[in-house]
Amino acid sequence: MSTPVRIGVLGCADIAVRRMLPGFAAGPDTEVVAVASRRLAAAERVAERFGGRAVRGYAGLLELDEVDAVYVPLPASLHDRWAEAALDAGKHVLAEKPLTASAARTGRLLDLARDRGLALMENVLFVHHRRHAAVRRLVADGAIGELRSLHAAFSIPALPDTDIRYRPELGGGALADVGVYPLRAALHFLGPGLEVAGAVLAREDGREVETSGAALLRTREGPTAQVAFGIGQAYLSRYELRGSTGRITVDRAFTPPADLVPVIGLHRGGQREEIRLAPHDQVAAAIAAFAAAVRAGSAPAEETLRQARLLDDVRAHAA
Repeated sequence: MSTPVRIGVLGCADIAVRRMLPGFAAGPDTEVVAVASRRLAAAERVAERFGGRAVRGYAGLLELDEVDAVYVPLPASLHDRWAEAALDAGKHVLAEKPLTASAARTGRLLDLARDRGLALMENVLFVHHRRHAAVRRLVADGAIGELRSLHAAFSIPALPDTDIRYRPELGGGALADVGVYPLRAALHFLGPGLEVAGAVLAREDGREVETSGAALLRTREGPTAQVAFGIGQAYLSRYELRGSTGRITVDRAFTPPADLVPVIGLHRGGQREEIRLAPHDQVAAAIAAFAAAVRAGSAPAEETLRQARLLDDVRAHAA
């Protein structure tokens, strides 16, 4: 059995405490060895639950020899700075999305990681769930004929007014927070040739950042994608693939709990078939993928960069 990857965590954000730290602590591939916060007391509370030493300040954690890799769950505007600092310190990096605010900057960080033989991975969890591989197999096997289009949406209810996702100086906004999911689904199923044909970003309730949006994408081969996203809307997490002879529907697509029995809806010939799969923990799967990337000294970068370019293009078309 391989030695666990020793993880240091920069910050005590909700997603870290609620989802990732339990996974790091429970999994066979990782061990939490340090937790950093600007407030030492906060780091101490989290370290007491999940292990490792508490560190005041993020820079101090990067100096620790016992840290192999760093997880960055900080506000979006800080991902770039601290991912680069971690790479400069010789640490592998798993960062929450978005990795940076632009494709150019994302490309530079990916180049830096490659040049130093380090893994840099953006934490898009749903792509590691087995259900989407099963959907890909159905499409490849011709279950819905020729693939014609994808329709995907992710929306969440309104957040507290103090939430960082409403603050532009912290990298807030619906596009990078929830829009990335349907956009990544389009990449996942339609491939790298996607182009943005049109996009809209809207602000509601006097917010300083966009709270909803939609985009139309196309491929040179013909299939199209329509994606929608929003904060302050009824919860929806879904995609649908439409083909020449049928369609596939997937609900609770992007943030399923680990114990959910995943269902794929297969619609053809006027009938609906439910394909039920075994539950799968996408957090544990993502952590295992990161640990494998650390051991290999590199992580897949193409999809991360393509996703960043799509985000840039949506912003440009909506301007």
